[in-house]
Amino acid sequence: MIRLAFALTAILALAACETTKGVGRDVQNAGEALDQAI
Repeated sequence: MIRLAFALTAILALAACETTKGVGRDVQNAGEALDQAI
């Protein structure tokens, strides 16, 4: 049971990390598009 909880926690942590990276890329791309538009 403890191993299952640890595995689930690890998977959720990795997913959150990827989500944060994706948001960062989206914000960066939006900023670049805004710079090019001006």
